[in-house]
Amino acid sequence: MKGEALLNEGMNLVAGAVSGGLDSCTVTHWLTAKGFSVNCYTVDLGQPDESNIDSIKNRMLASGAISSEILPGKEILAKAGLKVIQAQAKYEGGYWNTTGIARPITTQVILDKIRDTDTKIFFHGATGRGNDQVRFQLAVNMINPKMTIYAPWRDSEFIEQFPGRQEMIDYCHTNGIPIGSKVDASYSTDANLLGLTHEAGDLEDVEIPPSFVTPGMGVWPIDAPDVPEIVTIDWLEGVPIEINGKKLELTGIFEEANSIAGRNGVGIGNHVVENRFVGVKSRGLYESPGMELLGTSYEYLLQFIIDRRAREFFDIISSVISKQIYQGYWLDLATTSALNALKPITQLITGKIALRLYKGKIEFDSIENKPEVIPYSLYTDDSSMEAVGSYNHLDAEGFLQVLGVSAKNIGKKQFKYIKNSWLDD
Repeated sequence: MKGEALLNEGMNLVAGAVSGGLDSCTVTHWLTAKGFSVNCYTVDLGQPDESNIDSIKNRMLASGAISSEILPGKEILAKAGLKVIQAQAKYEGGYWNTTGIARPITTQVILDKIRDTDTKIFFHGATGRGNDQVRFQLAVNMINPKMTIYAPWRDSEFIEQFPGRQEMIDYCHTNGIPIGSKVDASYSTDANLLGLTHEAGDLEDVEIPPSFVTPGMGVWPIDAPDVPEIVTIDWLEGVPIEINGKKLELTGIFEEANSIAGRNGVGIGNHVVENRFVGVKSRGLYESPGMELLGTSYEYLLQFIIDRRAREFFDIISSVISKQIYQGYWLDLATTSALNALKPITQLITGKIALRLYKGKIEFDSIENKPEVIPYSLYTDDSSMEAVGSYNHLDAEGFLQVLGVSAKNIGKKQFKYIKNSWLDD
């Protein structure tokens, strides 16, 4: 939809989700120049790359916005991040999708704020080639189906004037818009409490090693200390409540985990190329030190607590939730149902675990496998090679005889053909 068409319909009051970066400043000024009344909203998600998030208000007002407001969002993002960890929802098995989960949270917070206003248009600066446009769009559609969505990067007039970043930079300089120093970076960064997403610029060239990226939440593994660090994490019914004996609220837990894991080079650069929802491949570099630390500790507890059938069920649900987040469906029925299906498992995740961090790696260190510490653990001495436990070696004879019935039938009737197929390969 073109901005001109909206104006012709008398819809000139717009609310935008802005980060205060180049795109936000350009779009805000451009819309204002077209005759729109622009209200800008930035959700405080604990962005580690913003030393003073209040400065965004000044940039947006200087770009022509009639108002600019910072809205609190760290707590709701932390709760969503915990749900992602509880589901072990890594996209394509590689990374914690911290930007994907932040978009519906951002949208929810802003739409709640403008619910009682006359605003009928919501705008965002997501590119027409990426995933975020889908995430913003679907979240708005689900929360407020009557709201009109305007995406400048899908407006031919905007694209004609701003085919790339350089044209936006020139426009801002010409109009005296304060865009800051980050526009000179050779890549783009999106940040929140849960992690950083580095994309675009030189990162699009896969012939260039990604080591030119400066980590924003820690260090590269090669630059981490040469001495391992042991960290203990205490979980109660699926919620982390202590790190190294320090009791903290959930946002504090994430901040502490980010600090510990970041300084040890954990959670950076563990993915190369991904399949975007729109059907193209893209390259990005991701940082999520706290998510990786907390997520790994949760995974180890799962290994102690849930049985084989529960694990198979869990992995299916995990895959569903991961795709839902990536594709922008965090708020729909499938995600809600999947998260609720995991609650019986989540409630069992209680335990205190020690992990060893060293140059980007997280290894299991130890756990007190006692009923008062990890009450739902299924790990016992039944699998011991010593003469302990209730498992009788002789009982396995009947078990193997039963399994052998089908195996022998395969051997008699099918194996020679199966073997021949190996030779054909």
